[in-house]
Amino acid sequence: MIWQPLIISLKVTAVATALASLAGLALALWFARRRFPGQSLIETLVSLPLVLPPTVVGFYLLSALGKEGPLGRLFSINILFTWPAAAIASAVMALPLMVRASKAAIEGVNPEVEKAARTLGSAEWEVMLRVTIPLARRGILAGMILAFARALGEFGATLMVAGNIPNKTQTIPLAIYDAVQLGRLDQANALVLAVTLVAFAVIWLVNRAQRSW
Repeated sequence: MIWQPLIISLKVTAVATALASLAGLALALWFARRRFPGQSLIETLVSLPLVLPPTVVGFYLLSALGKEGPLGRLFSINILFTWPAAAIASAVMALPLMVRASKAAIEGVNPEVEKAARTLGSAEWEVMLRVTIPLARRGILAGMILAFARALGEFGATLMVAGNIPNKTQTIPLAIYDAVQLGRLDQANALVLAVTLVAFAVIWLVNRAQRSW
């Protein structure tokens, strides 16, 4: 009753954090180092999950990922009410946090340092990997921590697209809600303690890594 939701949550959170980190870093580099028409509109769309109710984001994803939705038709698959759907929903909710933290860090990198690397013969991808990202690593790592925390605690959007199916899509937040509703306070306490310890351990380890840098 405790371990299965924890395993599902860790699996969903790991995939969601990876998706949000990769997509968020790419968007942050794009926004911070390029200026193009419609940039403000795109940045606003990326930030929408921060202010929209999670159930609204979940409804959009439900419409997009279903068999009759654009993504469902394009790829001819239906991942609704599976744990990958929960991971996608969590990644979408975590993406704005990763983008904002990473963009601020990248904008803080001195462009003259990047120009110096280019004059020494470095290609753009080398400048990005050897100069920009290493210098902005603290902000990028902070964005990843925020994305992890947001994905671990996601409730509304995952409920919309993945449901609350025990041993299949029931994450810890959903299991805690069920346990409280059913009056199983001992189980709820155990789940709360488990997720708190996981979150504390991850953040503590990352903070130690930041100090060592």
